[in-house]
Amino acid sequence: MKPLTRVTLGRSHRPRPPVALALPALLAIAFLLMPLLGVLTRTSWGELGTDLTSPEVTEALRLSLVVSFWALGLSLLLGVPLAWLLARVDFPGKALVRSLVLLPMVLPPTVGGVALLLGFGRRGLIGPWLENTFGITLPFHTSGAVVAATFVAMPFLVISLEGALGGLRPRYEETAGSLGASPVRVFLTVTLPMVAPGLAAGAALTWARALGEFGATITFAGNLPGTTQTLPLQVYLLLQDSPEAATSVSLLLLAIAMAVLVALRGRWTGAASVRGGAPATAVHPDPATAPETAPDSEPGLPARTGPAATAGTDGLRDPGSLTEPDGPGGPDHLDGGGGSPNPLPAKASWPLRAEVTGFNQLTLDAGPGTTIAVVGENGAGKTTLLRALLGLTPRAHAELRLGDLDVTGLPPHKRGVAWVPQDGALFPHLTALANTAYGLRAQGTARGEARAAAQLWLDRLGVGQLAQRRPAQLSGGQAQRVALARALAARPRLLLLDEPLAALDQTTRAHVRHTLRTHLAGFTGVCLIVTHDPVEALSLADRVLVLDRGRALQDAPPAEVTRHPRSPWVARMLGRNAWPGTAAADGLRLAGGGRIVAAEQLPDGSRALAIIAPEAVALHRARPDGSPRNVWPGTVREVTASGSRLRVLIGSADAPDLIAEVTPEAAAELGLVEGAAVWSSVKATEVTLVSL
Repeated sequence: MKPLTRVTLGRSHRPRPPVALALPALLAIAFLLMPLLGVLTRTSWGELGTDLTSPEVTEALRLSLVVSFWALGLSLLLGVPLAWLLARVDFPGKALVRSLVLLPMVLPPTVGGVALLLGFGRRGLIGPWLENTFGITLPFHTSGAVVAATFVAMPFLVISLEGALGGLRPRYEETAGSLGASPVRVFLTVTLPMVAPGLAAGAALTWARALGEFGATITFAGNLPGTTQTLPLQVYLLLQDSPEAATSVSLLLLAIAMAVLVALRGRWTGAASVRGGAPATAVHPDPATAPETAPDSEPGLPARTGPAATAGTDGLRDPGSLTEPDGPGGPDHLDGGGGSPNPLPAKASWPLRAEVTGFNQLTLDAGPGTTIAVVGENGAGKTTLLRALLGLTPRAHAELRLGDLDVTGLPPHKRGVAWVPQDGALFPHLTALANTAYGLRAQGTARGEARAAAQLWLDRLGVGQLAQRRPAQLSGGQAQRVALARALAARPRLLLLDEPLAALDQTTRAHVRHTLRTHLAGFTGVCLIVTHDPVEALSLADRVLVLDRGRALQDAPPAEVTRHPRSPWVARMLGRNAWPGTAAADGLRLAGGGRIVAAEQLPDGSRALAIIAPEAVALHRARPDGSPRNVWPGTVREVTASGSRLRVLIGSADAPDLIAEVTPEAAAELGLVEGAAVWSSVKATEVTLVSL
């Protein structure tokens, strides 16, 4: 009975199409189906073999195959770059170029043939030049049939591939470029493999359209047996002398076209997603299918003593320097030609000097081995700063020196700046090992050496056993380690990490953070990490750079930023209350009205920030007596857990929203629930004033 119930429920919830739409749709299907049924019912099945093996038909079929495959080759040669141009480059007249691509699809075929005659014919625009210079005459020649078929069929390839490229997020190509791959190499090794389904669909449609071309061919190339008489033209002739044979040949062309469409299964309409359009990594729910590596121990967060802080061990081997000691060496300079940077020497060090202008306006100076955490509100310019250092954005420009090298005028693939986007952007068509070796291969390292170095890096980061897995078979934490290994294996001068741990769960984030901290300790370049996580900023960085609308609001060691944050946002990110205002004789006049009393004083009238730790806020059910100088009535708006304590958000008409931190026992004793009336108090000595 239960299975029957399930079936009944499933049918009852299936949407029923409205009759007003379903009836015309069925008529449309019948309209399209009727001609096909006509071919099938009128075919002389007994004579089918004889009709299709006649010399005229076999010669026309041979010529059709020759013409269609040549047309496909020309379409690939010319159409693939054109599709890339339309999908990736903004240029004047782009809409006009796309219209030119679509024009052969809507143009009557005979008009297309006339246009080809006027362009490439013996009296056309360039026909005489082709004949006099190269001895090429296109009309009434097989090459003319190829040109006609290419003209009408190439738009199918361009449109299909442009759509696939449009669905491919550029971060994969940008990441490949940051690893040292030239634009052509990126196109061949990353872009094309990732849009292979769209390319295959466009190529199949192009070939099928070229095979069935009639109007432009007969108008431009004529109908010469053995030279330009393709199978569609043969059908046209057979209709006059042998309609039964024409039906048989038509059935052959119909079968080929249907076979192509069935094989595509809707890919050319966009029903299938482009590989790479989804995140490069997927977290497997079954640990057996994607086992996470053994958890790294997450010790207390020790303060880093500076760029030269020594690394511990990750349980595999002492990482030593993050440059590859056993990898191929190379001269300490950029090559003078058009290739990628030569591999860096094992012990090179790369201080950073950058003058950034545009949306971001700041100066960066950092010695080798420095890690800088970049923090700020959304829209503060964090990612724009990274992209400016990569040379990937017109919003900001960076005059960039790495060591003694001025890389400002170099394209991204020659800068030696490796980038790890938020989701890692692992190339989904490559294994973890091939991903990690990609940068070295782009720099000219032999395949065997690159893979050996890549395996060593995967081992160092604890994912060596996953070398043959593709990104979709990795968990989030595993994928982030592979992405980090790929960036470090390329031996960059500058390492940029854009929220590398944001997509991970808390447990995995702790494991990856420990691994990252261990390996950054030996990095001889400079590392910038964009993060919204205070634990990451305080535990990984030697300096914290606070951005506000593209400007550097604060650039100081983590301990200084923790004690004296110069931004309300940073103070709140660190879990503190932050109230802006104007300094007064006894404390601070708040921007929204009210006053807070502080023990320390700042120059009267100066802009300042009052910082109050949540644990310094005392809560009471009645107005407190005694020494507190700052007392406000309020209402509990929210109670949330924070580790073993509770954070209580209190709204007040006399002061900005305030966060207090109490124990669960204290919360129960005070009856702290949403809507409860409370009094909050803060001692003047617990208020820190920071000049802005």
